[in-house]
Amino acid sequence: MSERIRVESLRGIMMRGPGLPATLPFYQDMWGLTLARQEDGAAWLKGTGPEAYLYGLKDGPVFGIDHIHFNMPDAAAIDALHAQVTAEGAVVLGDPTAFDDWIGGYGFEILDPDLRRLRFRAGGLRHDEEPQWAMPRKVSHVVLNTPDMEGVQEWYERVLGFRVSDYSADQMVFLRCSSDHHSIALVRGHYASVNHVAFEVPTLNEFMRAIGRMKQKGHVPTWGPGRHGPGNNPFAYFVSPSGFVIEFTSELQQIDEATHEAQVWPRDDPEKMDQWMTAGPPTPAQRAVMQGRPDPGFPELVPGRNSRDKEATA
Repeated sequence: MSERIRVESLRGIMMRGPGLPATLPFYQDMWGLTLARQEDGAAWLKGTGPEAYLYGLKDGPVFGIDHIHFNMPDAAAIDALHAQVTAEGAVVLGDPTAFDDWIGGYGFEILDPDLRRLRFRAGGLRHDEEPQWAMPRKVSHVVLNTPDMEGVQEWYERVLGFRVSDYSADQMVFLRCSSDHHSIALVRGHYASVNHVAFEVPTLNEFMRAIGRMKQKGHVPTWGPGRHGPGNNPFAYFVSPSGFVIEFTSELQQIDEATHEAQVWPRDDPEKMDQWMTAGPPTPAQRAVMQGRPDPGFPELVPGRNSRDKEATA
């Protein structure tokens, strides 16, 4: 098999849900993001790094993901990726073209097997980096619940060139597209939904200070702080006003492609789940909120689906 074209990196994510833009003050005043742009029914928030936005809030009919935003290095890479995903039978939502949104650049969109929309972009608006103590620099990773973990894993590997970094028993798989241990992780679930979105702060001290900032503002972690086994990253999870789980993290393991071998991490050894043994296992309430609300994705964008199909999946 010829070498896979690989997605270069994760840029950000746009969430959707009823009244979601009304939660904007939480992300500005507490989480540490800055408003990059606001339109009727939508807001985009940036971090201290160069990305145009890290996290978006869009008014929509269901709580879930509007799109996950990935980077490609140039237009030629976009064209090559488009040819690959088309050849692999992905649901492609159009040919590569210049984006007409406020970010610009060149790219296209597809749907993954759970009908989540994925956007690939080369170029577009970038900000100057503005380091600020204990504030989020980038989106580290997005974790997705899926009823078909093995099938979706195979699809991300075959269609988009992701590689497996590690497994958490038979319940979770960590997938990388860059040197970061994981940009996407999949969790075995009863239905498709978002599990959580993790934001990176640059150092361990800043990670702890970010938790302290939240605590001083009356918002404590629902799980953590601790340090995961897979990825070797510290974690602290919070629940946003709209019910989405978000995480502060730092120091995510960097993968050496020449030497790394995926391993299966046990879930029945507490020290493998949390190396510091400070967080303990997630509570039933934490597991429930990370299970999320069913996200139908975008079945209406699948070519050939009739109105009865759409109603059945609504």
